[in-house]
Amino acid sequence: MNKIIIVLFLFLSVLQVNGQSVSIDSTINNKNIQFKYKSLIIPTALIGYGVVGLVSPALKDINRSTKNEFRDHDDKKVNWDDYAQYSPLLSVYALNALGIQGKNNFKDRTIVLATAYLLMGGSVNIIKKTSKVTRPDGADIRSFPSGHTATAFMGAEFLYQEYKDVSDWYGVTGYLVAAGTGLFRMSNEKHWLTDVAAGAGIGILSTKIAYWIHPLIKKTIFNDKINGTIMPFYNQGAYGVGLSMTF
Repeated sequence: MNKIIIVLFLFLSVLQVNGQSVSIDSTINNKNIQFKYKSLIIPTALIGYGVVGLVSPALKDINRSTKNEFRDHDDKKVNWDDYAQYSPLLSVYALNALGIQGKNNFKDRTIVLATAYLLMGGSVNIIKKTSKVTRPDGADIRSFPSGHTATAFMGAEFLYQEYKDVSDWYGVTGYLVAAGTGLFRMSNEKHWLTDVAAGAGIGILSTKIAYWIHPLIKKTIFNDKINGTIMPFYNQGAYGVGLSMTF
């Protein structure tokens, strides 16, 4: 039963975010930027749930019961989440390579992605160092929030924003992959439910802010000549995304 609740809880972000009339657009077509605060409801609610869970006995009990239910039904750990976290953001570049054009060109979408990644990564690492929550498997005290989940939901929102005018299903698919990443983090006993919820909120919010401030970033930092590539990497047990840009 808990697993069904968790899936619905995470999938709610898909339905609600895609149901919002969010107007966070690039200036690539000289459109005015209109930021609607309603678009912050879901990510802030997810972050709030995670933060409250740090002190709430009731939410801590839900964390423990969720962990026990995964342990009762999962016999072995699968590291699918190490790769899936990057799938939504890489899909944007893959779709463009296949000729399915999104909202922005390489330059604009890469600036947005880099901004979102800096916001997300910086927030997650700072909070991890200050919260000092022990992981479900006891490996360390960097459980809160979930970085994998934050990366996945950051990419899912990125995919949605780039392709919502083509089809909402691209965004829905990205969010399903992101939700699956969060579920695997719990199944592998790397994170509590509150970690995953907060990570999802941070990821979504980081991308929304990146689109919001994109015109300012583009105008003040970047010129009109920019080229680059983006690809995942693996180095001595560490996974990540490499970004190479020339100006």
